[in-house]
Amino acid sequence: MVPTLDKPLALPLSFSPSAIEALQAILAQEPLAPGMGLRVGVTGGGCAGMSYVLKPDASTDYDEQHELGGIPLLIDKRHLLYLINMLVDYNDGLNARGFVFKNPNATSTCGCGTSFSV
Repeated sequence: MVPTLDKPLALPLSFSPSAIEALQAILAQEPLAPGMGLRVGVTGGGCAGMSYVLKPDASTDYDEQHELGGIPLLIDKRHLLYLINMLVDYNDGLNARGFVFKNPNATSTCGCGTSFSV
């Protein structure tokens, strides 16, 4: 039997106000399908060894489910050690536009900032 919690777990990473606004704007244009959430995680690959994941996905048995500004978030529990205390930010400048992952767990990152190693 799986224990249940009286209240949801605290979000193990944070999102800047600009990242939340960007996600809300994207999802206003392309809403998530019923039963879907926004997956935040990592995957093998990239020039530094691991890349970040931020995409619509269905929940699995390994997921923690959270809510952020009306957005359902899915985080694979096996990825938490890579994501804990990370800040997801959004840059809207002329030279750099997009989501930026500021991860204190990364021991090195690639030049473009989309992959890392621990």
